[in-house]
Amino acid sequence: MFERFRRCWRLAGVALAAPALVAGCSREAGNQQLRYTSATYYFTVEADQLPPPAREPIRYTVLVRDRESRQPIETGEGQIYSSNRDGAQTWDGLEKGQAVGTYHGTLNFVTSGQWAVAIRFRRDSTARLEKVEWMQDVLGERQTGVP
Repeated sequence: MFERFRRCWRLAGVALAAPALVAGCSREAGNQQLRYTSATYYFTVEADQLPPPAREPIRYTVLVRDRESRQPIETGEGQIYSSNRDGAQTWDGLEKGQAVGTYHGTLNFVTSGQWAVAIRFRRDSTARLEKVEWMQDVLGERQTGVP
């Protein structure tokens, strides 16, 4: 009788833990990292939300490392910017983050659709600017409130 009681509690524990495990996996899958290389740098790009919604500030975090040594670039400067077919644009300077080699910039896409996004970066003011670019889908605005 006691063994049967213990077995039921174990099954209940597994049943309760399963949704937590699935939720943990789905959060992990949503954490997308974009990786790009230029002639000198290796970029890892993350955003608050991918794909981003229109008309909301989206913070990008960019880790910049030397392409050969993979050492973080501490004193770099750059910009993240974007435009769409209709000529709408958004841009921001990259600000140095707390972690070594990490920089932050915020974009606000005014409309949904395809946007060309790019980062230009240099190690210091004596180095040439290097650019990486990609296409980004932007979702329609989030609907809030009562329908």
